[in-house]
Amino acid sequence: MKIRTNALAGIALAATAALGLAACGSGSSTPAASTAAADGKVSGEITVYNAQHESLTKEWVDAFTAETGVKVTLRQGSDTEMSNQIIQEGAASPADVFLTENSPAMAQVENAGLFADVDKATIDQVPAEYRPSTGKWTGIAARSTVLVYDKAKLSEDQLPKSMLDLAKPEWKGKWAASPSGADFQAIVSALLELKGEAAAEEWLKGMKENFKAYKGNSTAMKAVNAGEVDAALIYHYYYYGDQAKTGENSKNVTPYYFKNQDPGAFVSVSGGGVLNSSKNAAAAQAFLKFVTGKKGQEVLQKGTSFEYAIASDVPANDKLVPLTELQAPTVDPAKLNSEKVTELMTKAGLL
Repeated sequence: MKIRTNALAGIALAATAALGLAACGSGSSTPAASTAAADGKVSGEITVYNAQHESLTKEWVDAFTAETGVKVTLRQGSDTEMSNQIIQEGAASPADVFLTENSPAMAQVENAGLFADVDKATIDQVPAEYRPSTGKWTGIAARSTVLVYDKAKLSEDQLPKSMLDLAKPEWKGKWAASPSGADFQAIVSALLELKGEAAAEEWLKGMKENFKAYKGNSTAMKAVNAGEVDAALIYHYYYYGDQAKTGENSKNVTPYYFKNQDPGAFVSVSGGGVLNSSKNAAAAQAFLKFVTGKKGQEVLQKGTSFEYAIASDVPANDKLVPLTELQAPTVDPAKLNSEKVTELMTKAGLL
């Protein structure tokens, strides 16, 4: 608990420092140096703080560099690690672009005032439901919440109608999750936004009584596959990624989608944004435009990440349930509150 408390204090100090830096810099309206040529071409180098899967972003980077000649340096970390680092670095951050797996870390950096506006040409490539209302960053991919279950232990009529049912006594000891990960905390963020603090707090209390903790979504799915637990609340692509390989860790597992605008049907938007402090804003904006453009989205459609393409009218990988059939609830990614979620999960004894 002491470690957790110190971590929270560190986050608060980082946020305070960043706000101070942002405030100090607010008097300057000087834009970051641009290396855009008169013909619109970009050059130079950029640094991407990357919390997305490294292999996926590497595909984007290689294709972007081949097209533009812009050198891209990746610095890898988790959503929260990277967002806290950016906030702590403030205007002195060497990052030009920030990419995440989930939205809460993007909202955290946005709330610290560190993002530049995304170019309109990029915004126009992304449907409104997959980007924040503020326009300070944009969705670049998406992942769906799913309950994977052991079909030998549960029949379809025994599955929960809602994610909220997992807090009921009949689910005690039957399901798993990875509460320390950004993926799961994004799902709780959506629950908080959709149902309010009292409902989220009550659900987390029931979760504490019922669930088994594993470290990582893949590990939780493996536990279902091995018969250690009946079901696990994870993201969809862990199942499809394993199926595309040997299927060894998912051969006894079936994905179940809650649909009906349930909190368990939440589609989490992976984000991308350009930092106000970027030294090569033109190339940084061009990179974000490339990722959300046709070529960037086809990396999602044709690659092995099994995350959803969301922009430039590129359909998802044909092995996935189409986004239009998921009946996901409407959530403004800019309103996901990671700090409140951390507070509630800590209070419930989950962190």
